[in-house]
Amino acid sequence: MITTALRMGRIGYLNVLPIYHPLEAGILPHDYELVSGPPALLNAMMARGELHVSSCSCFEYACRSERYYLVRDLSIGSHGPVMSVLLLSRVPVEDLDGREIFISDETHTSVALLRLLLQDSYRMRISFVTGQVTPALRATHPPSAFLAIGDEALRLRNHPEYPYRLDMAEAWREWTGLPFIFGLWVVSRQAVDDRLFRDDPGELLRSGRDWGLANMDVILDLTAHGCPISREELRVYYRDGLVYSLGEEELRGLRLFYDKLAQAGMIPEAPELRFFTMRLSAR
Repeated sequence: MITTALRMGRIGYLNVLPIYHPLEAGILPHDYELVSGPPALLNAMMARGELHVSSCSCFEYACRSERYYLVRDLSIGSHGPVMSVLLLSRVPVEDLDGREIFISDETHTSVALLRLLLQDSYRMRISFVTGQVTPALRATHPPSAFLAIGDEALRLRNHPEYPYRLDMAEAWREWTGLPFIFGLWVVSRQAVDDRLFRDDPGELLRSGRDWGLANMDVILDLTAHGCPISREELRVYYRDGLVYSLGEEELRGLRLFYDKLAQAGMIPEAPELRFFTMRLSAR
């Protein structure tokens, strides 16, 4: 059941800090309660109607597109190496055939992408175990390879016991020639039908993105303590690793990903991309 207070989901990772800092700091006034969490949790909350707007995995939209509208021109993606969605292995990736890979329980999209890459690009048969990555690496028998995302991937990307690295966004680009989009922003259709929005949440989020990217030194200052990478590495991450737009090339990459998911039987069919406008909210 949709709650009446407007609630907006915020991925608890560094990659969305340029978008949300202006909202959290009061630089851009708004009426939303911000709810932070990993992608899988926000997906579940959005599906249950506990959020009205949220960052959302591409896979979640594919599974329940009838419940959502997309926010225009906003995404979390990459045109090449992204640094924060990585398969790390003790052996060359080509030697993982028949082995078991440990995958993060915080993501759906990255796991789906990994399955597609290993099945269709590398032609390998792999089994998977899902759970929390960092504790698994401390176990008596750590995995041969693991998939990590977000801040955890940034922290573990140079792990000495896992010298072989596959950057998932880079692998997709090499395979398809297109950007990969990991996350989208969605608006609850029920909230739209209930006419809960007085203003366009997409306009607020895009304004946050534009402010954050234009004031990158402020964003970098916020991560001076406790960041798993250096200030300059973080600047490169935001500038070269990530893309926050959803233009024509990004949309082609997104549609191709959905087509491949459908062909692989991971979703029933590729979803239609339907976008929110205030005209919908005013019906």
